[in-house]
Amino acid sequence: MELEAVKSIAAAIAIGLGALGPGLAIGILAGKAMEAIGRNPEAAQKIQTAMILAIAFAEAIAIYALVVALIIKFV
Repeated sequence: MELEAVKSIAAAIAIGLGALGPGLAIGILAGKAMEAIGRNPEAAQKIQTAMILAIAFAEAIAIYALVVALIIKFV
């Protein structure tokens, strides 16, 4: 196999696996936050703030995976 093909496959695997974890985490996090708001609607603002912060941290991991995939592809 040619080097470019190997780089493309490696980049695809890196971003695919790198997005899988944060995607699952965000889904679980949002589901649990909705359950918590359903049980205690008065705390919705505090729950929503914590949820958005946690989603931002999870999304940062996906961005790291994207950077690694781009480095693999173009370097």
